[in-house]
This record gives sequence, C-alpha cells and structure tokens, in this order.
Amino acid sequence: MVNILARFYPSFLQNMSADSRQHPAATYFVESYYTALNAHRNTIASFYMASAEMPSGKTLPSISFNGNQILDAEAMQTLFKQEMPPSHYEVQCYDCHVVNPNYVAEGTQGWPAETGKNMTILVAVSGYVKYGNPKEAKPRGFSESFVLVPNPAAAASKKRVKNIKEWLIQTQNFRIVV
Repeated sequence: MVNILARFYPSFLQNMSADSRQHPAATYFVESYYTALNAHRNTIASFYMASAEMPSGKTLPSISFNGNQILDAEAMQTLFKQEMPPSHYEVQCYDCHVVNPNYVAEGTQGWPAETGKNMTILVAVSGYVKYGNPKEAKPRGFSESFVLVPNPAAAASKKRVKNIKEWLIQTQNFRIVV
C-alpha cells in the first residue's frame, strides 16, 4: 500500500514516520479522537462530517456503536456526555489504508493532489477500554473502524488552522470484542 501511495503522491513517504509508516492523518486522528472520548467529550461532534443524505437516501455520517445505529454526530456526543460512564480508551494498534485516492467533494478542491489530502482513508483501531472507575473497571477489548474524508472547511483555509480538523468521520463502526 505504501508503494502505491508513493507512486501517486511522491511526498507521501516524506510525511510518514519511518517506524510506523502510518499516514500522519491517521496518527493525529487516533491520538486526538481517543483523547476526546476519555477527557473532552464536549468536542466529540466536531470529529464528524456535517449530516448529509446520499442519493440512495442513506444519511451520513454513518455511525454504529456496538451494533446500535447512532443518528448523527450530536447524538454520539450526547451518548458519551449523558449516558456513558467515564471511559479510558487505550489504543493498542491501528492501521490505515487509502480507500479512494481521488476523492473530490464540495469544497475540498483547495488541496493539490500531491499533498495526498484528496482521498478517503480507512483507519482500523483495536485496544482496550475501561468504563467507570479506571482503577476498578475490567478492561474490555474493542475494535473500531473509520472512514475519514477531507474537511471542506480545512480545504478552504489553504493552511492548517488550529481548531479545524483536516479529516472528518464519514463512517464509524465500534464493537466490544471481549
């Protein structure tokens, strides 16, 4: 996969850690998203794309949390703020793959192709989560996958803006596995 990306985007390898060979977007996303789940639940909705309807009538973002469909980003944030006990997510590993290297959506035309930002990225994450008091709660395994898309607001700014995420969740599937 890395060789394919390097062929399409020569600067891609320069932006990747030599050790992990992860796309920087995946690394930043995983670190910031799970920090939000653990300690900044009032920011959860900001990780998702704006609600949209596909021609088929399906709504995006598509969020599945342990087999339950979540209506939208605000509902996901409400779930964590009002219904879920405190949590501590510990990511053990993650991987990423480009799903569509030529993704173009309304407002994302601001990034030149060589930046590698006009794509959709699949991020697969696994680890452990503790719900409730982290000293007493039993760790449970989890598996989660995301499809990330470029944020049109970040594309419009042409440079990195502190509070604007460059990548947003289009599809998410979380499952407790142990």
